[in-house]
Amino acid sequence: MERTFRIGPIRPPSEAESLLLQVTNGCTWNKCKFCQLYRHTKFKAYSADSIKADIDNMVYQAQKVEKYRNSNGTWDIDGLNRALMEGTDEERQCLYMMANWIIDGAENVFLQDGNTTALSSGRLTDVLIYLRQAFPTIKRITSYGRAENLAKVSPEEFAELKAAGLDRIHSGFESGSDAVLKKINKGVTQQEEITAGKNVKAGGIELSIYFMPGIGGYELSEDNALGTAHVVNEVDPDFLRIRTAAVKPGTELYDDFMSGSFTLCSDDEKLLELRTVIDKAKGVDTRLVSDHIINLLQDVEGSLKNEKDKMLDIIDQYLAMPDKDRRMYQAARRMVRVSKPADMLRLSAEELHRLEIMAESVIDPYEWEVKMNSLISRYI
Repeated sequence: MERTFRIGPIRPPSEAESLLLQVTNGCTWNKCKFCQLYRHTKFKAYSADSIKADIDNMVYQAQKVEKYRNSNGTWDIDGLNRALMEGTDEERQCLYMMANWIIDGAENVFLQDGNTTALSSGRLTDVLIYLRQAFPTIKRITSYGRAENLAKVSPEEFAELKAAGLDRIHSGFESGSDAVLKKINKGVTQQEEITAGKNVKAGGIELSIYFMPGIGGYELSEDNALGTAHVVNEVDPDFLRIRTAAVKPGTELYDDFMSGSFTLCSDDEKLLELRTVIDKAKGVDTRLVSDHIINLLQDVEGSLKNEKDKMLDIIDQYLAMPDKDRRMYQAARRMVRVSKPADMLRLSAEELHRLEIMAESVIDPYEWEVKMNSLISRYI
């Protein structure tokens, strides 16, 4: 009998070392124009018994891993590697995840998939308690939650989830503008986002929201920035994570782009949106995080209260660069050769020459943005 557990397709970059426990499959909404991840997946919320069975199998796999821990705390890596060659593909995948998690300290767990809080608070509380009892070393449990659902959960219910062991909720707000939210068919309003955020925070759970510069297109660029700044000021989330918008083939937003009803923002325009959000943030304790490969300036991070000037200076220094230099940097960044402009100094003369040719080969500015969008789309 196989002793495996479900593993879903996605997690935030900040949960790279977390154990993944799938409690739902798919997304309750599944209609956002920019996303195709769950398009052919019917949403399902697993029963508490089914999730607990997965946790039991995790314990079984963890016990297999522990057999290779030496008495002095070191690991028999050769023996563990041999064990990872045995069994079915699913068994090896589960053992591999457990081995990495335990060796890293067995501290963090991420509840999958796209909208974990669609589970009733009672069922989720039951699962959280069972999970922490199974693995007493756990220090943090996080999940995704859709704003529409979060807005329907009371602060008291969030407090119960916090007491049961849920520490942080990630929520893809994407924008704080009603016009943008409608354009991308997000299925949520600015007020619902504010209610959701305030309820989560009032319940004592950390909140990490996501902002997509450029997701409203050129026509709604200012709305996207100002609306998001308003939501950030109203909610004061613990984290504001940046996910620069890219229009991916196969999505409805790409169809809008091809038909001409959606105009791409340039990299500079997306950066100006981010600058506006940072500049308009007032008295919040939020930390801005740039932890994804699609973001143009990886070093624009910090406290919106105490490090605003530093982040604005980084953006302004980039925007002050000559047009050709900005293009060369954009191309290098989209090919994952650099993460900040200073990294260009590390590139060889040959690489810089190729980037210069690339930057000068495209005359039309919008054609350049289409080219950059195609490069970004590879990573989403």
